[in-house]
Amino acid sequence: MVLNYPSMPLVKVFARIGMTKPIPLALLQSKLCAIWSTKPDTTKLILLRSEDWTSDSFDEDCYVDIRAYGKAERTREFVLDGMKQVQQAFAEENLVANVRLETYDGERYFHVPPPKAST
Repeated sequence: MVLNYPSMPLVKVFARIGMTKPIPLALLQSKLCAIWSTKPDTTKLILLRSEDWTSDSFDEDCYVDIRAYGKAERTREFVLDGMKQVQQAFAEENLVANVRLETYDGERYFHVPPPKAST
């Protein structure tokens, strides 16, 4: 099942500095683009290595923090289904992911990208 999200701009992947499992960002980006029906230029994955975090409740390899544009059709059930697919995409790469998604109001979102390189 492919979800119909026109924009899923930012995915922050947190992992402990000492974790030795590979985190294939390009492959995960491709999988997330398929899940959310987006393109790579609107689906940015950023890997952040962390010294440590509390893990009393979960034993995850990665903490995945997604920020997405909130729209009426993006119901709780719709978003939760997509989040489960994201978790599965990480599992396919042998990574246990704790996934969080936060929506934002488009009227309060601002972005100034660098100019495109001329070829």
